[in-house]
Amino acid sequence: MTPTTDTPLDIDTFRGGALAVRSVVGGALMGLANLIPGISGGTMLLAVGVYPQFIAGVAEVSTFRFRPKVVLMLVCVAGAAGVAIVGFAQLVGGLLDQHEWAMYSLFIGLALGGVPILWRMVHPVDRTVVISAVVAVGVSALLAVVDPERVASEVGPSGTAYAMSMVAGFSGGSAMILPGVSGAYLLLILGQYRPVVEAVAAAAEGARIGAWTVVGQALHILVPLAIGVAVGVIGVSNIVKRLLATYRRATLGFLLGLLVGAVFGLWPFTVSVSPQVGDVVRGVEVTTPAMVAEVDPRYYARVPVAPSVRRLGAGAALALFGFGVSTGISRFGT
Repeated sequence: MTPTTDTPLDIDTFRGGALAVRSVVGGALMGLANLIPGISGGTMLLAVGVYPQFIAGVAEVSTFRFRPKVVLMLVCVAGAAGVAIVGFAQLVGGLLDQHEWAMYSLFIGLALGGVPILWRMVHPVDRTVVISAVVAVGVSALLAVVDPERVASEVGPSGTAYAMSMVAGFSGGSAMILPGVSGAYLLLILGQYRPVVEAVAAAAEGARIGAWTVVGQALHILVPLAIGVAVGVIGVSNIVKRLLATYRRATLGFLLGLLVGAVFGLWPFTVSVSPQVGDVVRGVEVTTPAMVAEVDPRYYARVPVAPSVRRLGAGAALALFGFGVSTGISRFGT
């Protein structure tokens, strides 16, 4: 069962060094989890035994109480997560560019791997759970059809881009609080996963070589994203207890439906279709053939297709592997 903020903040049972080690390890694992759709950052904190302390610590700091041990824990978790995200973002982005269908097959399995843990939490299933799950599956299907990534604007000082980044950050930050729910998966269904990963990788590389203009461009995504994450973590850590206490089965049913609906948003077998004059690509209307030619192929619309038997088999194998990894981590976390 998901711990709530009712859990006592037994942070004083840890010595400072032990708490720091647990927090660093948990934060690093949480950072890696937030790069991989389907792996829950909250589960990583559960796995190292600091989840209740983290939840209660965030809630405590949000009320402007700053006990040294609590601040130490939060700084260690956040710092280790940030280092892990920056260190591995470029690798993940490169794999997506070179092996997109394989990575998305893996992501489907990883996302569905969160289903068993939520299923156990809602069992036995009743009408409330079913209705909530069906609504969430419908939301996932709708997001797949709308394709928010093509609506989002390019990196730069745009109100649409800032709003999408903040929504993505809020969603990802909220997911950190709920074991079994992947923040990276929510970024995927919002169409913000690739832009965020690319922005993190660009900022890290730009800082390494001194290309500060590149860093500045990436910050147009990363700053509003960070604001959204902070609001999501603080806000959800304070309301998760009330939400789960008052509408627990409906909430868990909705989360379950989001995971089942992953197949809609992550269908790996697609082909690129060049935009036509009059289409809107990442917030910009394409009005001339010259503008069509300038559109980056990465932003072409993706149309689902039926795969070959060989590719379908390979995709299924990758999905099963991802499912096994995700369920294994979830079992270890509980």
